[in-house]
This record gives sequence, structure tokens and C-alpha cells, in this order.
Amino acid sequence: MLLPLAAAQFIASYACTNMNVAVTAIASDLNTTVIGVQTAITLFTLTMAALMIPGSKLSDIWGRRLCFRLGLLVYGIGALVALVAPGIGILILGYSLLGGIGSALMIPPIYILVTVYAPNLTARAKGLAVISAAAGVGSALGPLIGGLVTSTVSWRASFILQVLAVAGILVLSRRIKDRPSETRPPRFDLLGAVLGAAGLFFIVLGVLQSATYGWFKATKDFAIGGTVVLQKGGISPVWLFVALGAAIIALYFWHARRAERAHRDPLVSPSLFRNRTSNLGLVTQLVQWLILQGSFFVISVFLQTIGKFSAIETGLLLSPATAGILLASAFAGRMARNRTQRFLIRGGFVIWIAGMVLLLLFGRTTQNVVGLLPGLLITGVGIGVMLTASANVVQSAFPDEQQGEISGLSRSVSNLGSSLGTAIVGSVLVGATSNASYVLALEVMLGFAFVGLVAALLLPVAPSKRQPTDVAKRAVA
Repeated sequence: MLLPLAAAQFIASYACTNMNVAVTAIASDLNTTVIGVQTAITLFTLTMAALMIPGSKLSDIWGRRLCFRLGLLVYGIGALVALVAPGIGILILGYSLLGGIGSALMIPPIYILVTVYAPNLTARAKGLAVISAAAGVGSALGPLIGGLVTSTVSWRASFILQVLAVAGILVLSRRIKDRPSETRPPRFDLLGAVLGAAGLFFIVLGVLQSATYGWFKATKDFAIGGTVVLQKGGISPVWLFVALGAAIIALYFWHARRAERAHRDPLVSPSLFRNRTSNLGLVTQLVQWLILQGSFFVISVFLQTIGKFSAIETGLLLSPATAGILLASAFAGRMARNRTQRFLIRGGFVIWIAGMVLLLLFGRTTQNVVGLLPGLLITGVGIGVMLTASANVVQSAFPDEQQGEISGLSRSVSNLGSSLGTAIVGSVLVGATSNASYVLALEVMLGFAFVGLVAALLLPVAPSKRQPTDVAKRAVA
């Protein structure tokens, strides 16, 4: 059962990074800009983040196997639309929206099936290690495979490969067994889904505005429908959108509490956020994907726009990171047996930070791209060490009956991190014509890595007392 599940996770993660090395090719072919392609990439991960929790809830209602296969079908249709896209709008429709919706439907069942069907914590750790490794390797191989395909055929050929892969996974997924739920399927909280998706959308949209209007003071007038809402020199519209998103998220929590008091099923129970171990694990997950996607994007743009490297050359230069993730993934099972998950998360952040310091010291210019290689290798190892551990911490903190909710929340947070990583570094790189913006973007990623390390250091030695089952009591120390 693991093969189709891991393959689907690989494809979804591959789709997040393979576009990075084709930025200039896509921009030229579709008569758009680097910022336009960045927006498409960000919207893909944002759509996943916004709909991942509704997707996990639907997997409880429709069944995990059905939801997984339906997600694959929608994803495949999206890849076909992107394949023939004549402009950036159709590319966003196929790649960002349909691809994001398909991913949001198929990814939660992957983690739920692995978690629920594992007979014990050791088997669960091994299963999650395979899935997390597929996610990390997919992200790492995206630039290499994408660069090879773009340089030898076309960036569109990458979508052909995805369509063929999805068709193969659909065939393999016929063997997946899904036992019926022993409890009443939850009702779908439509209002909660709308509020949650809208809140995340406006927060990431606000970050994207920083590329046009700046982070703190507006660099030009911000108008809606011809009416100037914020004048140049005033507060940036970034914070208008972020505040709106935060207000909508707060409204969702109010709605969820009302639903629970009325004995209805909210989209995500606020009680999930009372678990300290899980909360800190979610922070580490968000930061991991933020720095992974953010650093991949900034280095790819740096090599293509400033260094004038081709797609395949960019992919090859990023291959040490792929090797690092593969190396760490190969030893993930052994590390999980010999070390606590908390130790692995902490160690992963420390290793990643060391690799980023090397990048800043020796890979600051395109005249010395060889200096990138050691830093990329070490950052890849760091990511590979901690990806599985964070997912295991979060998933194992709750009993089987809550796996649908926590799986969706976990995947949503990871994809929100990917969206924010691409959006944040994109705002730093806008109009980049020198090494200064590249170095600043890497320094921003380094700063976020320290935030993740602090969260990892705060992970408790013992699980929260709120964990109600034996599985939760065995949660990662």
C-alpha cells in the first residue's frame, strides 16, 4: 500500500519545486515576468494549504481511498490544462488551482492511511519515514528533473510526465484497502472551510503585496476599484491583508467554538491547539517547508537571472541538496530507532543552519558557484534528518479517531510554510540585479531557521498530559 501513497506524495512535492528552474523559460514563453511565475508557484502551495483541512475532513466523509483517487484525477486534469496553457492565467488555473485542489484531496488520506493502519509506533514511524522521504526527495529532485526536461524538451514536458505518473498511480491505487469507519462520519463544515481558506489566502496575499508596495511603508498608492485606499508613504497594504486574514481566522475559532457547544462538528476542533507537543511540532513543520521552498526558489532565481545559467545547469547545481536529502532519508529508520524525534528535529535545524552559513560565506556570487555545493549538501542533510521526525511528533500526539483532523492540519501548515517561503523571498528578490538581494534573502531564511530551532528546543521531554490514548502516551520524547 505504501508504493502508490509515496508516489503521490513525491509528485505533489516535485510539483512545488520543478517550476523554479524553469522560471525564465516560462516567463519568456507566456510573455509574463518572474514575479508572475512566482505568483503561480505560491498560489499552488497556498491552494493546498487553504484546502488541506477540508480535504482531510472529506476523506473521513467520503472514504480515504475514494478521496485519494479523486484527488489524483483532479490533479491529472490540472496538469493537462497547464500543459496547453497559452498564458499565465490558464497556467494558474491548471497548475495552481486544479493542481492545488487535487493535492489537497489526495495528500491527507496518505498520512491518515499510514498512521491508522500501522500496528504499532515503530511501524508508524517507518511508514511516515517513507512518505516524508518521498516528500523531501520530490522537492529535492524537482529542480534536477525539471531542469533536464526544460532544457532538452520544454517546460511543458514536465506536465506530461506528471500526467503519466498520475495515471500509473491510479492503477496501483486499486489495491489500497480502506476499512469502514466505526464511528459516524462527521458533517462537513462549509462555513468553517470558507473562513479557514479565506483567512490563509489573505495572509499569504498580504505577503505577496510586499513585492509591489514594500513591507512597512507603501512605495506607491494602493487603490481598489480606482479609489486610493492607502497613500504612498503610509502603511503598506501588506498589513491590511494580513490583519484581514487574522481577523477571519479569529472569526473561524469563534464559529468552531459555537459549533462544538451546539454539538456540531467544526472543520477543526480548537481543542487540537491545546496540545503543546503538537503545537511546537507544527511550528517546526511550517519553518522546515518555509526554508526548504524559500531557499530553493531564491537560489534558482539567483542562478538563472544573475548567473544566466540554463534550467539544466541550475538543476545540476542544486543536486547536492538532493543528495543530502537522499542520504539522510536512507538512514531515517535507523536514526529514528536510536534517537528521539526531538533530538532529530533539533539536530536537523542545527545542520541546516551550518549549511546556510557555508552558503553565505562561500556561495555569495555567481563567479564562485562551486562554493554553493558544500552548503547545499549540508542543508539537504539537515532537511532530510528532521522532516520525518516533525511529522511523527504531530501525528503521534493524537489518537486514531482524530487522525483525519490532525493530518489535514499538519499538511496545511506544511504547505502554508511553502507558500510563505516562496512569497517572502520573492518580495526580497523583486527586481534583483545584484548579489545583495540574493544574500539578503538567504539571511532571511537563516533567521527563520533559528525560529524553528527555538521551537525544537522547547519541545517537551514528555508528551502532554492531555493526550488520551496509549498511542499518544508513546508520542515522541
